[in-house]
Amino acid sequence: MAKTESTAADQSLDFALLQQTMPGHASRNRRALLWLLGLLLLLLASVVALVLYLNTFEADEEARSRAADAQWLEQSVQFHFRRLEDDLLLLARQSVLGASHADSAPLQGGLLWREPGVLLAHGWLATGQGSGARVGLARWQQDWSAHPANAQALATLQDTTRGLRRSAYAGLMLQPDGQATDVVWLAVPFFDRGQFVGNYLAALSLERSTAALVPTWFTQNHAVHLATDEAKPPADDTRSKPPYRAAMNLAGTDLFLEVTPLGVHAATVPRIFFLVALLFLSGMLVSLWALRRDIVKRQQVQALFQAQVALRTAMENSVTIGLRAWDRSGKILYVNESFCRLVGYTALELVGRSTPLPYWPADQADELELVHRDIIAQGTHEDGVEVQFQHRDGHLLDVLIHEAPLTTADGQQIGWMSSVLDISERKRAERLAARQQERLQASGRLVVVGEVASTLAHELNQPLGALSSFANGLLNRLRGGRITLPEVVPVVERMERLSDKAGHIIKRVNAFVRRREMSRQRLELVSFMRGTLSQHPLQRQVDLELALGPAPVWVEADALLLEHALHNVVGNALHWAPLAGRPARVQVRIELDQGLAGMVVGDSGPGVGEEHKEQIFGAFFSASADGMGMGLAICRSVLEAHHGRIDVGRDPLLGGARFTLWLPLSVEDALGGSAADNRP
Repeated sequence: MAKTESTAADQSLDFALLQQTMPGHASRNRRALLWLLGLLLLLLASVVALVLYLNTFEADEEARSRAADAQWLEQSVQFHFRRLEDDLLLLARQSVLGASHADSAPLQGGLLWREPGVLLAHGWLATGQGSGARVGLARWQQDWSAHPANAQALATLQDTTRGLRRSAYAGLMLQPDGQATDVVWLAVPFFDRGQFVGNYLAALSLERSTAALVPTWFTQNHAVHLATDEAKPPADDTRSKPPYRAAMNLAGTDLFLEVTPLGVHAATVPRIFFLVALLFLSGMLVSLWALRRDIVKRQQVQALFQAQVALRTAMENSVTIGLRAWDRSGKILYVNESFCRLVGYTALELVGRSTPLPYWPADQADELELVHRDIIAQGTHEDGVEVQFQHRDGHLLDVLIHEAPLTTADGQQIGWMSSVLDISERKRAERLAARQQERLQASGRLVVVGEVASTLAHELNQPLGALSSFANGLLNRLRGGRITLPEVVPVVERMERLSDKAGHIIKRVNAFVRRREMSRQRLELVSFMRGTLSQHPLQRQVDLELALGPAPVWVEADALLLEHALHNVVGNALHWAPLAGRPARVQVRIELDQGLAGMVVGDSGPGVGEEHKEQIFGAFFSASADGMGMGLAICRSVLEAHHGRIDVGRDPLLGGARFTLWLPLSVEDALGGSAADNRP
């Protein structure tokens, strides 16, 4: 791991660069490729050498076969001609010893003796019978006189047998025109007590002899022809295999048997050996190719693995989250640098440790042991587990732990992988926020008290002033005796209504103070506005117009709080409408826009200046001399509590101020598409 980390640190962490082949891999690839190419060349050289060897072997084998065939043919020819010589010697003995009719004597001769057409003529020629007086030797006289060369050859034949005391041949015999025939003469001498007695002569047809001597199995693969020493193959000979000659070894002649192989007869065993070797070599080539592919794939996988390891190491070194792996028994298998910095211990001090772990606080060891067992048994939930660790220097830190199963390649779980996040700052921030919230709540309670006091002062100012005026007037008239009892009743009734109004104001303010417990209900806005405005005291010099429309508009709101806000806005409009020097008018209508319902209150007063638009909703700001400056601030609080807002602008119809109280439509109206409708 240390070697991998150092390699990853020396290289760029660009993932595309990591995917490239490392220099070491390239050199190893070249070496492996050179080895494979060398082995391939060796195999090809072996194949070429094997082919050349087989060709040489076949040529040598063919030469040996031809030599064997020629030797066999020569021996066969010599054997049968020697057998014929023995047969003729027997006939010569019979002729000399006085056996009658030697030509017809029963003789079990050899192949040439029995084969029809081989012996053209034969007979005994005694000493002194040079003309061949016997009938059987008429062929002798005929050939003798046919051509001078024949007479010379036959004379030489006789001299050879008498002088060398062995059989001799003469031929080929020539015709009178000089054309050679296939006839040769055989002379077998007979000596009686060392004295030459005569020759037994036989005229032989060599063509018939050759046909009789060469067996059928030999002629199936060879063509055999009689040839002389002077004979040469024709110039247009296109035979695939040149003929070879087997000497007939007939003393006194230069005759050969010309043997021509028919077709190509390759050696079967070498061919089979070559095919088997070629098959194995092909298998080796395929194996080399597969090995090359496997090596390339393995190198690619290795390069990808090293890139992934380098990338993972870089990622682990760059994150601030502590990583910890442990097995199912609770023994730590791996920690990263961030975890070591988190707890102040090195990896060597943590790997292999089991519970209790050194970074557990001593006073929380039992609790952490239970948490540890639960994690080993079932892991953590999506929210994780919050515990406290103790740094090596002694300070405590809050951490959030998430666990994921640690599995092998076959899916077997061997432990858990933990991500440990330091949330100490967040915890301190939460505690600080809680203290701030407590302070804000205390301040909020003070603000609520101020709002209640301001609201009561603002709302009760008018009815209490009216009650005081009515009470003083009634008291003055009673003291002066200028009022009768029937005149007292309307004044008291007016005072009663004013006191009821004050009580109603106190009730609404009390409900507003308890707005955190407000009860939202589905409210039909058109009927609500009609009912609320019917209870509002009207002024004779102001014309109040309602343009609410017949279609119902539904919102979810607290009726008491919304009534209070609407009373404030309409009361302001009735107050400012007569102050612009034109007919006093106040118009109340409903508008719909993008899922919101707006209660629009416009007047014909002087309007709100641009310099006051940002201030009128602040507390204690009022453009009226006798105002408290809390009415619009309370309205804004009510609208924001309903997730709405209040806007101010200039009314295009009446020319004065226009206040719009926006509230979200209920779910049914929002889905019905009424938000796209704008109604005057």
